[in-house]
Amino acid sequence: MHLKKLVRKYVGDRAFYAMVLGVAVPIMIQNGITNFVSMLDNIMVGQMGTESMSGVAIVNQLLFVFSLCVFGGVSGAGIFGAQFYGNGNHEGLRSTLQFKLILSVILTAVGTAIYMAADSALISLYLHDGSESGDIAATLEYGIDYMAVMLIGLLPFAFTQAYASTLRETGETIVPMLAGVAAVLVNLCLNYVLIFGHFGFEAMGVRGAAIATVISRFVELAIIMIWTHMHLERNRFAAGLFTKCTMTGKLVRQIIVKGMPLMFNELLWSMGIAILNQCYSMRGLDAVAAINISSTISNVFSVVYMALGSSVGIIVGQKLGAGDMTGAKDTDNKMIAFAVASCLVVGVLLFAVAPLFPDIYNTTDTVRHIAASLIRVTALSMPMYAFANASYFTLRSGGKTGITFVFDCGFVWVVALPTAMVLARLTSVPIVPMFAICQAIELIKCLIGYILVKKDVWIHNLVVE
Repeated sequence: MHLKKLVRKYVGDRAFYAMVLGVAVPIMIQNGITNFVSMLDNIMVGQMGTESMSGVAIVNQLLFVFSLCVFGGVSGAGIFGAQFYGNGNHEGLRSTLQFKLILSVILTAVGTAIYMAADSALISLYLHDGSESGDIAATLEYGIDYMAVMLIGLLPFAFTQAYASTLRETGETIVPMLAGVAAVLVNLCLNYVLIFGHFGFEAMGVRGAAIATVISRFVELAIIMIWTHMHLERNRFAAGLFTKCTMTGKLVRQIIVKGMPLMFNELLWSMGIAILNQCYSMRGLDAVAAINISSTISNVFSVVYMALGSSVGIIVGQKLGAGDMTGAKDTDNKMIAFAVASCLVVGVLLFAVAPLFPDIYNTTDTVRHIAASLIRVTALSMPMYAFANASYFTLRSGGKTGITFVFDCGFVWVVALPTAMVLARLTSVPIVPMFAICQAIELIKCLIGYILVKKDVWIHNLVVE
């Protein structure tokens, strides 16, 4: 009897999983293709040696802070977007998109200024002696060249996130997926041409990789904007988007109060992860290269729990906006269980392929061995990542951004980062056990997430009049 009760609580019927996968799979495919092409991009750059691969990896880690800041900013407004749509309020949805676009311009201006002023200083933070191979000066030069071009693509990236997140809040996940697929195909083809110099083009190395990425971002933005504004009957929120400002002072204040903690959470969290990787880099360029290889393949597999987490925010947020609190709680229980079960399978697959992937790279045997071990640590951690991520999106769906700030960002800065700093600076623990310890403490975050979700602190309708 107890088993039947658990099954009813955590296992849905066929219609439930069809609904969840209808939202999650397009996000999964888009992110999966993006990460897969990013992996191919990484492999192409990696053919030029450890230094070029490490320089690009360091810059991408720094740009990751900007990406997460944009994601947090649009997601903060998106809390209201999902609930406005669930409530049938298209004008409110338009206002949230206007807020996202204005915020994107501000974040891009600030981010570009910082990266231009401190490019070499930021990259140098990750460059340390202590490896069997690797030229630090060459790595720095590759990184500076790559960043100079990548900065051009920050604004189209931010605008794409604003549009795509709004479309997903309305349940439209196919168009962002197709735009993302088109972009990564453009990126892949141009990588082949520009990195190695095919079809009469000059071989530009890391600069070619950056040019390909920037062009693909403009392509993605063009597709998603054109489709949105050509289908105004479907996307009523897009009518008058640039000609009539519908944002009210009250809504802006609400988004700032409820949503901006989410942006600062993502900003501080990504900065924490960047500093965490800087701690790993203190074990030398071998560690930098191995972390890059490990994270590249892990990102391909992580699309499962990331997409399911995003689906929690969308589906549960819509139910909260519609006033279906009981349905929101039931749906959330089943979606969290599904995310964890899915990542048990994903973790097994990742563990199995761990020794194969590093062999593709033109690097040393030491780097390959370290990378394979790091991939297996990540594989074992997948179910933990899934639970923590789903818990985060659950709390966020009800606008509890203050709690998510402590849960997500607070954990990194108070627990994970001090642990990594102590291990990096006060011990001689090698990179693999150091990385494993930093992943294992995620169990603490899972426990906190379980308590917060179980207490129903997140069940709240934000858009009711």
